[in-house]
Amino acid sequence: MVKYYSGDYVLPVTNLPIKRGVVGIDESGTIQGIYTNDAVELVGKEIEHLDGVLIPGFINAHCHIELSHLKGKIQKGTGLPKFLSTVMTYKKETARTIQKQIEKADKLMFENGIQAVADHVNTTHSAQVKESSKIKYHTFVEVMGLENDAVDSRIDAAIEVKYSFDEIHSSLTPHAPYSCSKLLFKAFKKKIPVGNLLSIHNQESEEENKLFRYKDGEFLSFYKEIGHNYDDFKAQARNSIQSYLPNLPVRNKLMLVHNTYTSLKDLDFVERMDRDVVWCLCPKANLYIEGVLPKVMNFVHDDQKIVIGTDSLASNDTLDVLEELKVLHNAFPALDFVNTIKWATINGAEFLSFDDQIGSLEVGKRPGLVLLKGMENLRLTTNVTVQRIA
Repeated sequence: MVKYYSGDYVLPVTNLPIKRGVVGIDESGTIQGIYTNDAVELVGKEIEHLDGVLIPGFINAHCHIELSHLKGKIQKGTGLPKFLSTVMTYKKETARTIQKQIEKADKLMFENGIQAVADHVNTTHSAQVKESSKIKYHTFVEVMGLENDAVDSRIDAAIEVKYSFDEIHSSLTPHAPYSCSKLLFKAFKKKIPVGNLLSIHNQESEEENKLFRYKDGEFLSFYKEIGHNYDDFKAQARNSIQSYLPNLPVRNKLMLVHNTYTSLKDLDFVERMDRDVVWCLCPKANLYIEGVLPKVMNFVHDDQKIVIGTDSLASNDTLDVLEELKVLHNAFPALDFVNTIKWATINGAEFLSFDDQIGSLEVGKRPGLVLLKGMENLRLTTNVTVQRIA
């Protein structure tokens, strides 16, 4: 049975908005048709009229669902090194508590209209929830290690964790430039196949750039705190991305996450590398940890491919892509919602190779159907709310 829903607008994402458009969707969630309101195919059909804008389900391009038990427990505005130290030293919860909070977060994301998630893990805690979830997941198993005598064992341990997740929709990735030695990057580059997606925390803090440029800043205190000897680390006289990117596999698709302190020179550097790169913005987490947003318009004017993430409940009070978009539109009024909705849907789906199924309203896809209520034509305001229709 096919149900028909109309909205003030239908945003297929990969095609132009349709004023008073209609979406036909069957019981399995498969799109059977996208119509103008006067289409002959709709004659005699019962259409449910909804106040708002109809869009496909969101793609959350960056999350750490296994940290959901830390909601409200990490102080805001500490800066990244202190945030990391607090997360690492926070008292351990029982496996059951962690599991319950993961289940709760998964359900919350689905209710918030999220259809797929790119999730970072260090453990297998989320594996069971992902198997039965209504959400599609790609799981990035993080590799990290600063000591040169444990490089292979670190990669092997991550491979063991990966076995617990979907074989096709999981991959290994370095965690961040400040948590991986140059030797680890080189060993990783040799072991990883071309199809392995990469997703790396990038320039979330200016302290990261200070570390690589000058061998200075708060990361040195962080290393002392965790007992790491950084004597062999050499200042690179350039920002972190320019230091570590050449050590990554060249042909693998790469998502760079946060990019809060990515400069125009950094963007030019990445462009010259001629890599398949997308840039993930997690604005609420940036404000939670550092109190700063990326220079978003630099990415827009440079025609970079952008995706949207929520990060974790350790660094956010919601897992809601719509709320992330609101922050961006409020801070950067020149943004056009017809463009930014692509960041939150099809761009993430394409990176994760989910775009044959989700990310846009197209016949044959099962992308979910979400209603944005309170839109002013196609302008996003703080009053807009989300309702999952299918």
